Amino acid sequence: MAKSLIPPLPPGITLAPMTREDLPPLADLEKICFSTPWSQESLAAELQKENALFLAAHAEGQAVAYAGMNWVLDEGYVDNVAVHPSFRRQGLGRALMSALIQQARALDLAFLSLEVRPSNAGAIALYTSLGFREAGRRRNFYTQPAEDALILTLWFREPEVP
Repeated sequence: MAKSLIPPLPPGITLAPMTREDLPPLADLEKICFSTPWSQESLAAELQKENALFLAAHAEGQAVAYAGMNWVLDEGYVDNVAVHPSFRRQGLGRALMSALIQQARALDLAFLSLEVRPSNAGAIALYTSLGFREAGRRRNFYTQPAEDALILTLWFREPEVP
C-alpha cells in the first residue's frame, strides 16, 4: 500500500470529498475569504463534474476548509483553497493541497497550476514549500482590490519542448 503524502491533521479534523451538505458552510466561507466569492450554486456545479475533485476539512462535522481542482487531459488547475480564519495555521491548507497533489500524481497529470495574489504571502509560502514555482503573471486578474495574479506551477514531469 502506498504511503499517504497527506500530513497529519489536528485532533478532531477530517478530510473527505465535498458533499451537498458542505455547500452552505463553504459558500459562507467563500464570503469570508474572497472579495468575489463563488456562490453555493457554483460550488454545487463542481460536484457534478467528472474531471474535478473538491475536498473539505471538517471539525465536529462542520466544513471549515476546502480545496478543489479540475483537470483537462494532463493539465491540472487548483480552483480555490479556503480555510476559515479560526482554523488557519493548523495545517489544513497543507493537508488539502497535499491531497490534491497526491490525486494529480495518481491521474498522471503533467502539472498542477494555480493563481495567487502576490500580496498573499502566507499562501505563497505554503505553495512554494510544496514545490510550486512561479511560471508567469496574469495582469489585473483580481478585482476588489485590483491586483495581478502570480501563476504558480508544480511540474510532475518536464514540459515537452517543440
